[in-house]
Amino acid sequence: MNMKLTPPLSAGTVKPLKAGDPVLLSGIIYTGRDAAHQRLCEALDAGLELPVDLRDQVIYFVGPCPAPPGRPIGSAGPTTSCRMDAYSPRLVAEAGLRGMIGKGDRNDEVVAAMHRYGCVYFAATGGAAALISKCIVSCATVGYEELGPEAIYRLEVRDLPLIVAIDAHGNNLYRR
Repeated sequence: MNMKLTPPLSAGTVKPLKAGDPVLLSGIIYTGRDAAHQRLCEALDAGLELPVDLRDQVIYFVGPCPAPPGRPIGSAGPTTSCRMDAYSPRLVAEAGLRGMIGKGDRNDEVVAAMHRYGCVYFAATGGAAALISKCIVSCATVGYEELGPEAIYRLEVRDLPLIVAIDAHGNNLYRR
């Protein structure tokens, strides 16, 4: 049975999740790929306010395609997550990020930060970008607009199907 989750996510919400659990996510999430992650960490370095408050939020590693007529977004499939591994531990530890969505395994440093600070990594189905976009009901740029598809977008999603790939206890589907 799918667990239904709505961000913002608390530590108490993610702690019971186990690697392998199916989830339907509804509500507001944010996007970000490596260029946006680099900018977020540069802002942390400079003591600047981030364009969005990431505390207890979820970032989807995606660079969406332009929206076709009548749709809020084009294809929106997950990006390979290891591209964000250099930045994710800081965003989890310092910005309070509670969830990440992507595809593929994460490195040991990311998993350790997730375990220490109570964060979960969800896998979205690669190759299903057009179907995933049907779960996105609104899209607006909220940070680093000059990065185009790598900007930070605020997405409203409804019943986005995900699998807990790495839970907050460090259990990892990719390494079973």
